[in-house]
Amino acid sequence: MDPLEKLISINPEIRFGKPCIVNTRIAVVDILEWLASGMTYEEILEDFPNIKREHILASIHFAAKREGITKISTS
Repeated sequence: MDPLEKLISINPEIRFGKPCIVNTRIAVVDILEWLASGMTYEEILEDFPNIKREHILASIHFAAKREGITKISTS
């Protein structure tokens, strides 16, 4: 298991089962949307003090791995 994977948890009782940063209610998708909107790592870390750089990297890593296994049916 990749060490970054230990920073993401999935619990059906938290955020409807969305992948979240461990011990928070901050979802991977939240971090990805902040980055996509143009927020820098530093801005995210400043606005959300319980998030660390490793959490941002873990979110990107998690999304990349998920994208790698997604298949689109053409039928």
